[in-house]
Amino acid sequence: MRPLRIAARRAQRGVILFIALIVLVAMSLAGVALMRSVDTNVLIAGNLAFRQATTALGDNGIESARAWMTGNNSLLVGNQPGGNTGYWANWQAGLDFVGTTPTTSDDYPWDSQATTVASPDPAYVIAYVIHRLCELEGAVEKAKCLKASAGAGGSTAGGTKGAVTYGVQSLPGTATVFYRVTVRVSGPRNTKSYIQAVLN
Repeated sequence: MRPLRIAARRAQRGVILFIALIVLVAMSLAGVALMRSVDTNVLIAGNLAFRQATTALGDNGIESARAWMTGNNSLLVGNQPGGNTGYWANWQAGLDFVGTTPTTSDDYPWDSQATTVASPDPAYVIAYVIHRLCELEGAVEKAKCLKASAGAGGSTAGGTKGAVTYGVQSLPGTATVFYRVTVRVSGPRNTKSYIQAVLN
């Protein structure tokens, strides 16, 4: 009887090693899958952080465009296409800023016809373009512009909605033209954000 038990024990020693190797391989695969999952989550979190940073820096471009318009009021009648000015006196209908149509990657020449703004972080590039929301360039009266009327003067049925008044007397209002500011912020890992604001 004893020789049979010894032979059975010797046969079982190889089976335990085989099972241990299978468990080790399974645990290794689970560890690799966990590492890949963690790496992917870290990569996604990093990309979201870069995207949020580019969006936050878009405010710098909008404020720079507003300051340029305030300081160059006499230039707002005609296009300024030459050399990094980024101002257009018409809205350029059909322009694709971000390349959403299949035939274009980027309709607007950002490198040559946009104004670049100094960024607080050198890893990001901020550029803006201003479009006056008019069909034509030239004087506002003839350019067919979108306007906001501040106080139309005349109101119907005795109401004062939309009119500037003093007591019961209507005051003459001035019409202001709308301007669309488009900002593109480029950052690390080929991150790009586009921000638009309408100013008047």
